[in-house]
Amino acid sequence: MGKATATSSKKKAQHSPLYRDITEDGGRLRENPRASKKSKSLKGEKDEEYIDAATSRKILQLAKVQQEELEEEENMLNKDSNITSKYRFQVPEDSEEEEDSDEADAEEFETLGEYDDADEEIEEHISEEDAKLFEQYLNSQKTFDGSQSYNLADKIMAEIENKKSQLQRTEEGEEEERGEGVMLPPKVIAAYTQIGEVLSTWTHGKLPKLFKIIPTLNNWEDVLYVTNTPSWSPHAVYEATRLFVSNLGAKEAEKFIYMVLLERFRNDIADDENHKLNYHLYRALKKALYKPSAFFKGFLFPLVETGCTSHEAKIAASILSKISIPVLHSSVALSHLLTLEYHPAIIIFICTLIEKKYALPYQTVDDLVFYFMKFRRAANANGDMMDVEDDVVRREQKLTVGWYKAFLAFAQRYKNDITDDQRDFLLETIRQRFHNGFGPEIRRELLAGKPRMSEGIKETEPEMMDIF
Repeated sequence: MGKATATSSKKKAQHSPLYRDITEDGGRLRENPRASKKSKSLKGEKDEEYIDAATSRKILQLAKVQQEELEEEENMLNKDSNITSKYRFQVPEDSEEEEDSDEADAEEFETLGEYDDADEEIEEHISEEDAKLFEQYLNSQKTFDGSQSYNLADKIMAEIENKKSQLQRTEEGEEEERGEGVMLPPKVIAAYTQIGEVLSTWTHGKLPKLFKIIPTLNNWEDVLYVTNTPSWSPHAVYEATRLFVSNLGAKEAEKFIYMVLLERFRNDIADDENHKLNYHLYRALKKALYKPSAFFKGFLFPLVETGCTSHEAKIAASILSKISIPVLHSSVALSHLLTLEYHPAIIIFICTLIEKKYALPYQTVDDLVFYFMKFRRAANANGDMMDVEDDVVRREQKLTVGWYKAFLAFAQRYKNDITDDQRDFLLETIRQRFHNGFGPEIRRELLAGKPRMSEGIKETEPEMMDIF
């Protein structure tokens, strides 16, 4: 093997230049060197000093064209002036006496009396309509007093007051026109009248879609009135109760219960031979109780306050006993019933709510104690016994069995929630209003009780709120 020469080793050690590697990888190199700042400045000065022949030729041509256009416009103006000069008003020779100096003009403007005749001639040519418009404009620039200018804020306030007065007039007119009728379009009245006819015989299936959208309407009461609710079938009443009670708020559901269920409840019991309530209406009342405040204010309280029979009270009380009601709603309803005059129907509802065995607040417990204490007698100055509540006891000389049942249920459930003084008053009441069947049992329950720990509110007791 021969030795490698020095030249061959030098050739192997050489490599390709850097610019080739850069260009092969997609890069770019500046081929021309950058111009220095001095060369740029010199070039700019040269450009500013010299203009080539082509550009100077174009500039001269444009200047020539513009000059020709200006000359044409001047010629046109001269022609127009010659034409108008033929028809120009010729001044008579007498007018030469008038001078056009500034002094003469000043003297003319100083004498205002000279223009009176001209003003009168102008007024003759003004029409009556233009004069009225001018007066309105002048009046709009004055206030109601006629002293100062009428600003924008006063105008806006005046327009607002006018709008309010117009709205009040329209509302009053609509109320007068409405009266006791229903203001609905004729097509709506016709459609919902047909739906009412369908609901009068409806027993099963799907309700009409037009009927399902009634709870979403703002004037749902008027639309419901058109359907003739007293003619609905009991099945339709149940489905309608489910629909309205679930989709309406408490206050709106109260209106529906009062409008539909209360009258149907009374009429169905009165019309039935056995004085029983239809099963579907009974279910409808149970559904209505899922909004307790609406049920109490829309059904129970009006039923009691307008006169309720014991038979109706028993049917309605059976619904209360079967449905779970929140304690606060029950306690407020119980307190309201205790404020009403004594009636056997009211006693049935009071006994039903007591037998539900709620953990009533002390406020409601005290109301129950005072209610039973009303029926005790006290001695007068002569030692004779007299009624504490004469107007109550004289109406019912003999207390009903329901009253003693309610008293016994209260003694059994709340004997540990009363104070010693309240216990003594209740024992005195049962001694005076003794009953052979209930008296001994009530006495035994009251004596077996323990006084409540404090006069305040229970630690675990919720606050009494105005939930209605």
